[in-house]
Amino acid sequence: MTAASRGEDAAVVDAARNGDPVAFERLVRIHAGAVYAHAMRFFGDSHTAEDVVQEVFIKVFRSIQSFDGSAAFSTWLYRVTRNVCLDTLRSGRRRPTPIDLVDITLTAPNDPAGEAITSATVEKTIRALPPEDRDALSAVGLFGMTYAEAAKTLGIPEGTVKSRVFRARRVLIDALTPKGGDR
Repeated sequence: MTAASRGEDAAVVDAARNGDPVAFERLVRIHAGAVYAHAMRFFGDSHTAEDVVQEVFIKVFRSIQSFDGSAAFSTWLYRVTRNVCLDTLRSGRRRPTPIDLVDITLTAPNDPAGEAITSATVEKTIRALPPEDRDALSAVGLFGMTYAEAAKTLGIPEGTVKSRVFRARRVLIDALTPKGGDR
């Protein structure tokens, strides 16, 4: 997330905090994709991910007054999203869909369905990551946090965030690299 978009985000957040329903709707439109993607990667189920998005924005609506602006809104939203995912998991209402690591496949270079399959491969690979690597990757990749912001949010050293993101990206690269004689 750029400094300009953070400034724009701050203006929309301020308007939403002052009760502007259009501003709150704009926040939802801006950030719903990242919240959905995180929940989808956490649970692997679109219905659960949709439920999480609704729950996250209900919580945001009810508690936006508590957002003090000391961190980026996306950082605060990530924390809310992560907590809702963990609460949903702890409550036993939903369980992550198991991943079959053997089922992660790649397509031929000229396959018209290749992009969709590659996208599915990326999602399956991300969901198969250890939760701590997936959280770090989501914080930095989906929510646009800096390593320092992610470290503070996750309660771990910045170097640990960097290594987890690196490890997650390495796994993604390995999953997307053609195997065998295709190199």
